[in-house]
Amino acid sequence: MDKKTTGRLGEELAARRLREEGMEILARNYHSRWGEIDIIAADDAFLVFAEVKTRAEDALGSPAEAVTPQKQKKLCRTAVAYLMEHPSALQPRFDVFAITVKKGEGFAPVSVLHLINAFEVDSYESI
Repeated sequence: MDKKTTGRLGEELAARRLREEGMEILARNYHSRWGEIDIIAADDAFLVFAEVKTRAEDALGSPAEAVTPQKQKKLCRTAVAYLMEHPSALQPRFDVFAITVKKGEGFAPVSVLHLINAFEVDSYESI
């Protein structure tokens, strides 16, 4: 299975988990000039911007480690672009789904880690 298919299936799994947690999926693969947010979801309190990283179990580094400070900055800028188009009174939150799958066995998740509020924005000037 190629990386693109594995990534898409990881995003499907993450979206399903968010729905199971009572979230409504508002957007998938939202693009701005600064980057992409895999999933945007909401419940009564939070507007969740979720990044999904899916890696084979033999990959160098964990999936969560791929959400570097530079990636976080791009996610924040893209979230601001989304909020400018879709104003919301909900509290924004950045989640990360770190999914590890077995190598060479199709899409067989070994672990699914949902990091709620995985990182925060210190100030608007920092993005």
